[in-house]
Amino acid sequence: AEVQIRIAVMNGYTALGIPITEAVG
Repeated sequence: AEVQIRIAVMNGYTALGIPITEAVG
């Protein structure tokens, strides 16, 4: 369960981080 949560959190950060980094970059 912890692994799935970590994966979900990482996916959330990457999903939100990619467009942010692209906008900034």
